[in-house]
Amino acid sequence: MTIDNSKVIDLNVKKEDRILNFSDFQKQEIKFDIEKLQEAYQQIVKIKKFEDAGVTHFGAISLTQIPGDPDSIKGNKARGIFWTKPDKSGKEVVRDQSIDESTYSEFIKDYENTYFKEVYDVLSSKYKLGRIRILLKEPRSTLSWHRDPEPRLHIPIITNPGCLMVIDNVAKHMPADGSVWVTNNTKYHNAFNGGEENRIHLVACVLDYKFN
Repeated sequence: MTIDNSKVIDLNVKKEDRILNFSDFQKQEIKFDIEKLQEAYQQIVKIKKFEDAGVTHFGAISLTQIPGDPDSIKGNKARGIFWTKPDKSGKEVVRDQSIDESTYSEFIKDYENTYFKEVYDVLSSKYKLGRIRILLKEPRSTLSWHRDPEPRLHIPIITNPGCLMVIDNVAKHMPADGSVWVTNNTKYHNAFNGGEENRIHLVACVLDYKFN
């Protein structure tokens, strides 16, 4: 007998809301070496600091850029456009300007001797990718409630049980075991780190991935 793990009954909510659908978190049929990912991360942070992109408790290191344009990964371009509902009115507002993700096609030469180049080559052979970044979420912190233009591919590198991503009303922990996930960031979502160490994910914008 098989069990559909994409739906779980939560007895703590109303009967009509008991089915939690995890279909916005899709595990891929790819896996990387987690020890090599962690080693590559340590290599990179020795030569590059995180861009805070104007967001507290957040950092980004871009692995790709617009060819020949190092300014394409600086400041708020390390973050990109998103939509949010910042106050009690519930009115949606836009933050930052649109980025042409498809132009971020050059893997930055400083990182070519790390395992991330191999990861990039594998992923780019299977998906149409935009920006690829290493994202930092500091301990005991959260992102805003927001939505993005496209789905995102996640490879957790360093995490803890208190790190969860929430899409709509469904929360999920993605372990750091080399697995690859695609998440439906076109819906309203959040990510928080309730632990006491940094949460580090490799995150790529995926331009050709469709959720049902």
